[in-house]
Amino acid sequence: MRIVAEGDRCLVMGVVNVTPDSFSDGGLWFDEAAAIQHGLELVGEGADIVDVGGESTRPGAARVSLEEELARVVPVISALTSEGVTVSVDTMRAEVAKAAVEAGASLVNDVSGGLADPVMPRVVADTGVAYVVMHWRGHSHDMDSRAVYADVVTEVREELAKRVDLVLAEGVSEEQVVLDPGLGFAKNAAHNWALLGGLPDLADLGYPLLIGASRKRFLGKLLADADGTPRPFSRSDDATVAVTALAAQAGAWCVRVHEVGPNADAVRVAAAWRGRGAGR
Repeated sequence: MRIVAEGDRCLVMGVVNVTPDSFSDGGLWFDEAAAIQHGLELVGEGADIVDVGGESTRPGAARVSLEEELARVVPVISALTSEGVTVSVDTMRAEVAKAAVEAGASLVNDVSGGLADPVMPRVVADTGVAYVVMHWRGHSHDMDSRAVYADVVTEVREELAKRVDLVLAEGVSEEQVVLDPGLGFAKNAAHNWALLGGLPDLADLGYPLLIGASRKRFLGKLLADADGTPRPFSRSDDATVAVTALAAQAGAWCVRVHEVGPNADAVRVAAAWRGRGAGR
């Protein structure tokens, strides 16, 4: 199923990292009660979806055990969905996805696009929930070495199309599929900017697009100090809002962000700009 917004505006997905080591906010929401409270706060700020993850995918991150990931995310998802929150689970493991959906999750956000766990597409097909298929070339420990492209937009488009064909062959329906170009995953700054500029080419695949630019390294690099020191993650939120507005105006289905309030405002502005929202 696809989660759609009233007026066909871009959705806002707020991030809850139940981890000690995520790149921008590791440890802030590692406590179960803090994670639940933060998820509710994000909804109050305008999040349409709350994305709960229990494993960091920052460059160089080590994987956690299945048992640890389950213990981190399932109680949080269960508590949020019991409050009526629409929740996605950020996981590469089919067992975690299955448990999350049983706890109430409406979407599986798989940064590996089914490559990390070949059982994932069949689990998603059985549950019938929405499925984010991200462009991915390998795990965090070596993904930077895989950032080699002759034409990044064409290659990402072709690789995503192949992934879609494979997940459909496993029983996932076209109506379940959402695509994510995977900004920062086996891409350098130039690749990320090219992909953002190439969103119309990616949209031609015919599936909704999820864009996750929030606080990523390429924004910090763009906003570097005069001596070349990248801007810290926490000080790139304004740049994230700018990307959100542009991505929404370009037709993105959803943006995944850490600071929800300003980004929720940005998608409303984009909707009004496009003539598809009432504006105020």
